[in-house]
Amino acid sequence: MSRANEILQKIKGKKPAIDVERGLFFTQSFQQTEGQPLHLRWAKALLHYVQNATVYVDENQLLLGRAGKPGRYGILYPELDGNILGDAVQSLPKRAFSPFDIAPEDAALIAGEIAPYWQGKTYHEALAKALRPNTFRLTYNEDLSSRFIVNETSSFRSSIQWVHDYEIVLKQGFAGIRREAEEKLARLDEDSPLEQAEKRPFLEAVLLTADAIVLWANRHADLAERHAETEQDEARRAELQSLAAICRRVPEHPARTFHEALQSQWFVQMFSRIEQKTGTIISNGRMDQYLWPYYQQDVAAGSLTPERAQELFECMWAAMAQFVDLYLSETGGAINEGYAHWEAVTVGGQTPDGRDASNALTYLLLKSKREFPLNYPDLAARVHTLSPRRFLFEVAETIKAGGGFPKLINDEEVVPLLLSKGAAVDEAYDYAVSGCSECRMPNRETFTSPCAYINFAAALEMTLFGGRMIKYGTEKIGLDPGGEFACFADFLQAFLRQQTYFLRHAFQQQYHIIQQRARHFATPLGSSLHKLCRDACVDLHQPHIPGGIDLGYFEYIGYATVADSLAAIKKVVFEAKEFTLAQVKEALRADFEGFEPLRRALLAAPKYGNNDPYADELAQLLDRHAQEFAARYSQELGVRLDLRLVPFTSHVPFGKVVGASANGRKAFTPLSDGASASQGADVNGPTAVLLSNFASKNPGHSQRASRLLNIKLTPACVAGEAGTEKLVQFIEGWRDLRLWHVQFNVLNQSTLLEAQKHPEEHGDLLVRIAGYSAYFTQLTRDLQDDIIARTQHGWEADYQI
Repeated sequence: MSRANEILQKIKGKKPAIDVERGLFFTQSFQQTEGQPLHLRWAKALLHYVQNATVYVDENQLLLGRAGKPGRYGILYPELDGNILGDAVQSLPKRAFSPFDIAPEDAALIAGEIAPYWQGKTYHEALAKALRPNTFRLTYNEDLSSRFIVNETSSFRSSIQWVHDYEIVLKQGFAGIRREAEEKLARLDEDSPLEQAEKRPFLEAVLLTADAIVLWANRHADLAERHAETEQDEARRAELQSLAAICRRVPEHPARTFHEALQSQWFVQMFSRIEQKTGTIISNGRMDQYLWPYYQQDVAAGSLTPERAQELFECMWAAMAQFVDLYLSETGGAINEGYAHWEAVTVGGQTPDGRDASNALTYLLLKSKREFPLNYPDLAARVHTLSPRRFLFEVAETIKAGGGFPKLINDEEVVPLLLSKGAAVDEAYDYAVSGCSECRMPNRETFTSPCAYINFAAALEMTLFGGRMIKYGTEKIGLDPGGEFACFADFLQAFLRQQTYFLRHAFQQQYHIIQQRARHFATPLGSSLHKLCRDACVDLHQPHIPGGIDLGYFEYIGYATVADSLAAIKKVVFEAKEFTLAQVKEALRADFEGFEPLRRALLAAPKYGNNDPYADELAQLLDRHAQEFAARYSQELGVRLDLRLVPFTSHVPFGKVVGASANGRKAFTPLSDGASASQGADVNGPTAVLLSNFASKNPGHSQRASRLLNIKLTPACVAGEAGTEKLVQFIEGWRDLRLWHVQFNVLNQSTLLEAQKHPEEHGDLLVRIAGYSAYFTQLTRDLQDDIIARTQHGWEADYQI
């Protein structure tokens, strides 16, 4: 058994536990620094944590640095949700989705010392107070739980997905970053109130943060040396002594070897997790690019073999698997079900000068994912027109392994869009995949505010029922269109007015999110690693960083559900006149009980995902209408808010507030996910799904971002070399259509049904969900059913080939 597998065996199947030290030491520090600049307070809290937190040396590990107790663990961020902290920890062990254990003494510590300090001080409470009544009504219930209508996502994460510039640490070390800050401090104008009030605290925070992470590394070196003194195994003793020397070197100084570079990067990503709760966890960037010089050098010198490098990577993956992103809020947990994680490692793509970037390390990372049966890390492959045949073949072979890796991102769509939004050519070519299916340009992008998830299936329900929803009874939440609809065009315009109403409140919500976050969150580590922040001496979480490109988003939840429902109403009610709109509404209220013929007619109407212009043109209209609103108003916020179709698992809880819909969907069941077809509606094969995605885009509009697309294939259709070739051809077709994203589940529906029936026998079954993979048996029944309901494709069903 490999070293990493031995590590994993000790945590396999175990529920993660909460480690309270981060929450405790941050709380203690914030109590002591009230009234000081926020950026400086955050750096002092990091230093206080480092001085007091427990450090560990894991048995058999070749990398050091963890943020919590041994085993699987999650940590607390009370600055985010301290107002619900006391109650939440009581329910976490029994929660249906992503439960956590907590020791009784830690629960008492939270209730007695941590939670009381944050009452009335959290971002969540401040945001709720800032919202106007109509916006609040679409966002929250009275207890500040989500309504899953116009859903803010900023109260359960400090930042959206992010990628650091790891290369500056590898090349300069924190000693170099510290030296730059000291030089700037020395040049400050002592008479300038601006420089003394704003720039000085920023630079002092950079110094403190550099000191903190170096101290953290040295504490690990001290512990490794102590372990080496008592270690009986000679080989392990030598490893511990080597680890201690490496931790004395990095991340303070530039890395000299592949092992030092990997350890330095690991310290940075783990310290980033301690600093703040980044949405989807901090991403790893283009590892096959910034680690390549160290790998190439060491292999050439004979000091590193590919097998040793793979072992080091697998030690990192095993360490990643032990840090579990903890969502205290019911909303955050429901949207990120199955212990979701997106610490994206990017491979492939292009160099800053536009050449293919694949190298030996690219293929080693793909090989590691095929051979190491773990859902960490989240692997993303960038594909472009000149991607080598070998790269596409190995990507296909990795997909066939069945774990849902890698997800694919299309340079032919992403790079031109980034250029249209202000990026330089070299910056656009050098983007890294970040989070679920997004991308980041380190040192150029500067927007970190989480954005709205908008339930447009709820907007359709309100259009039908006078601004009301079946779940919420007589409460008027949205617009009441009033009167009858003489034709489909009238109904469509009423829906688009409702869509505009939702967007209006999402953008107004976003205004307050941007303003409030700047008063509640700081990121001295993230700012230290961003050139524009260092140049301007401005924290990354502030609304404007000079020279930055601010790219935000809003999510269109239920895209295919809405398009299919509109198509069904158009066809069944206004064209064929099989049933009246009043009959459709009556059937929806009854969840189709007693209205089976009407439901069959709705189900038989044209559906998005089948290369049918009837439905696809409506989907394109929805896309265009949303982009046009964004183009008119997002600049008022100082940011580009782009249309995005990336639901994570939000289509499940969002579906739980929406009654039956006119596409035949039953009440309170999942909505469609991302840019995928409605569950089971795509009957013309996988290429038709691609063509519907292409047809529903609006190439003349650039106010758009990621479209997440799920494809489920049978193992038989990709079996053997012929199956690999067909999959490569499918990927090439997706690339040439310039679609942003695609990911695959390669498994039989019968396997999923069997795992649902006998979960104890299928604990290792990985499935692709929404930009990440998770163990099927750890998901709720609702999400399991949603994955099972996705259409299972084989090439023989593809009528477009």
